Amino acid sequence: MMKKIIVLSLLIFASCSNKKEVKHVAEISCGQCQLDLDSEAGCSLAVRFDDKAYFVDGFGIDDFGDAHDEKIGFCNVVRKAEIVGLVEDGRFFASSIELVEE
Repeated sequence: MMKKIIVLSLLIFASCSNKKEVKHVAEISCGQCQLDLDSEAGCSLAVRFDDKAYFVDGFGIDDFGDAHDEKIGFCNVVRKAEIVGLVEDGRFFASSIELVEE
C-alpha cells in the first residue's frame, strides 16, 4: 500500500511540475480596444509581453475599476502590471495581477 501512495505522489508531482508559471511586468489593457486582439467579441482583459498579446483568464476587465474610465480604464489606456500565470492554448491563465504605478 505504501508503494502505491509513493508512486501516486510522484506521478502527481511530475504532472504538476510540467506547467511552469511565468512572472513578467507586462502591458495590460483591453484586448480589443488597445492590444489589437480580435478573436473575442466585446471588451476583455488582455496582457502583452515578449511582443505577444493574450486574453486573460482568472481576472475580468472591470476587476481593476471601470474599463471605460477616461483616465485609468483599460479600454482607453494601456497600463503596466506584474503578472504571474501560465500561457496555455494561446491564453494567459493568471494567478496574480498587480498593477504597477508609473
